Order: sequence, then C-alpha cells, then structure tokens
Amino acid sequence: MAARWYDGNEFVLLENGEEFFPRVFERIGAAREEVVIETFILFEDKVGLALHEVLVAAARRGVQVDLTIDGWGSPDLSEQFIAGLVGAGVRLHVFDPGPRPFGWRPNMLRRMHRKIVVVDGEVAFMGGINYSADHLADYGPEAKQDYAVEMRGPVVAEVHRFVHASLAAGTRHNPQARRWWRWRRKARHAPEQLPRVGSMRAMLVSRDNSRHTVDIERQYRIAIRAARERIVIANAYFFPGYRLIRDLRRAARRGVDVRLILQGTPDMAIVKVGASALYGFLAKAGVRIFEYCERPLHGKVALVDRDWSTVGSSNLDPLSLSLNLEANMIIRDRAFNAQLHAKLDALMRTSCKQVTFEAVSQAAGVLEVVRSFVAFHLVRLYPALVAWLPRHRPRLEAAMAHELAHATGKERP
Repeated sequence: MAARWYDGNEFVLLENGEEFFPRVFERIGAAREEVVIETFILFEDKVGLALHEVLVAAARRGVQVDLTIDGWGSPDLSEQFIAGLVGAGVRLHVFDPGPRPFGWRPNMLRRMHRKIVVVDGEVAFMGGINYSADHLADYGPEAKQDYAVEMRGPVVAEVHRFVHASLAAGTRHNPQARRWWRWRRKARHAPEQLPRVGSMRAMLVSRDNSRHTVDIERQYRIAIRAARERIVIANAYFFPGYRLIRDLRRAARRGVDVRLILQGTPDMAIVKVGASALYGFLAKAGVRIFEYCERPLHGKVALVDRDWSTVGSSNLDPLSLSLNLEANMIIRDRAFNAQLHAKLDALMRTSCKQVTFEAVSQAAGVLEVVRSFVAFHLVRLYPALVAWLPRHRPRLEAAMAHELAHATGKERP
C-alpha cells in the first residue's frame, strides 16, 4: 500500500527516555483492549523490567498484548524474564531469532529496527528510543541523545494497520506460530473513524525488502530537493547513498542553510570514520557539519524549511536505507517544526563543535584523500552492491514456555 497523508493529528515531541518512558508506561497502564509493541532492543535492566511490569499487569487484566523484539538486537533475555511475560498471557514474538552456533550471532543483516507502540488503536508512539537504561541520563557519559513522538488522530489507525500487517506477514511462513495465534485480528479503527484532534498532517513511511525498499530515502530526497530555506538533519549513523548526498550539496549551493548534526562521541568508532570520510565532500559545497560531543547521538530526526519534519527509526546509512525494516513519521506542521528546530539548535549551540572545510582541508593527508575517495565511491555504488545480498523471508517465532531456550538462543542447563 502506498503511503498517504492524514489530516487532523496531534504530535508530542519526546526527548530521551526521561520524557518517553513515563508516557509509554502510562498509556500501557491505561490500556483497555490491546497493546502492540515493536522494538529492536529490549534489555533486562531497570527500563526493561519496568516495561515487563506494565505489560504483565495489562495482560493479567485482559488486555491483548503483542510484543515483538529483534532476535539480534535483544539476544540475552533470561528464561525467567520471558516466562513472566508468556505466563501472564503476553504474546512475545522474536524476529528472525536464528541459530547461534558457538554463541555467535551471524544473522545480523536485515533486522527489524522499528520502535513502535500502539495502545487501543487510539494512541501510538514512534521514534528511535529502545527499551534500555542507556536512554536515561543517569546511565552516565554513554547515555544516548534521542527523540520520539506520541501521536493521536487518524494516522494512528494507519500505524495500527501497519503493525498488524507486519505480525501477519511474519507468521505467514511459520505454521507453528500460526497455530498458536488467533489470527487474523482486524484493525479497531479505519482512519476516517478516528476523530481529528489537531491540525497536523502526517504520513507513515516504511522500508522493507519487498515493495518499499527506498520509500524513506525517497521522502528525504523529495523534501531536500524542494528546500528553499533550511535543512537540519540529526542522525546517529550517517553514510547515505550518493543521490542523497548529491541532493544535500545541490541544496547548499543554491543557498539553503544545510546543517548536519552527527556523532562526535560515537558508540562505535567506525561510525565516525565513515561519516568523517564524507566531510570534505560535503563541506566544500557549503554543508555545515556539527559533531555532537556531549554523549552518543542516537536520534533519527530531520526538518526542512518551516513545516516538514520527520522522526523515526531510520538512520541514513546502508543498514537502515538498504537492509533493515524501518518506520518514520513525516509531519507537516509549522509549530512542530519550530519545536524540533529549537531542540536541535540548542544542541548545535551548546553541545556541538562545528567542523569547517578549512579544518578538514588542513587535516587531509594522503591517507585521508584516499579514504575520502573510497568512501565517495562506496556511497555511489552500495545500493547496487546491496542488491546482491540474499533477501530471505523474515519470520516471527512465538516465544512459548517450552521454547524459551530456542527463542533466546540459549540452551537449558
């Protein structure tokens, strides 16, 4: 189904776990009929245990709870943790769990990287925040900087339809899971049945490995090509395709104020190596680059001009743009755009250092020139290279009590 715009929505921008987790847990605590969650990471720390508590309580009072975790991103949940969920009636699904020979997780490509919550088909959350304590400031210097949105209005029905379609697709080739599930549950509301609660226009865009392989990148490029005043992109893992980089350079050259907020204190060293290899190519065209140095940046947000914004799970790197399952919300609203801009502007003013073209040029030795040359051609060629990788049919495996060891990749003692 092609993405479409929905009018009459309301969005609340949430920054970091301090704002996100209380809102999500409160909504789950008030759920009457259904909770559906997709997350890449669920750790068994204080955040994961808090989510566990509210989901178990919801299931015990009769709410249908479906929780999907990624088999690579959430590999180490204990049998006790899973048994508590399943025993209460939570339907726990593991995306592509796969075998773990000798404790190694080889199947790291094409992951379920989305972060979505839908409660009673009436309120939803989407963004980049996982269920782990490293999204809270008290985690220390490695705490992540990130964003999400809470939404109400007709677009929630589209998100609800999307998560149920994903559940159905994941079990289509898994007879064991299909016997366990009571499928197929219809969406509680059509978009026209949900009342308009605001003035914001919104569109759900996703990326998969079948019909929507480039949808998120396409929406970025459409907005960038139409930009007339400003572009601000805050992205944790920045190594996009050649076409998107070309669009950014062209925007800067026609006078658009193009700013990138990237990781200056990366959670993985290779992240900065990849992004910085493009610095000279971008800065030469007038793109302004800011490295966020206060802590690791994990956000995936952007804004263009005065009314276009996006918040979601997709990075601008080969994994997100060509391999993973992702979802972003695009929002057309001046007030939301202004709020997001204020947040990002504060980061640039107080917590970033700007990387200038002069600084990049002075630091560019022979090895740097070679590295930039290789990086440039990688981003030009990687879409074609990725097409050669196998596109398996991802599946959801139900985590039943007698399958706990298999679902977590652990053997029983």
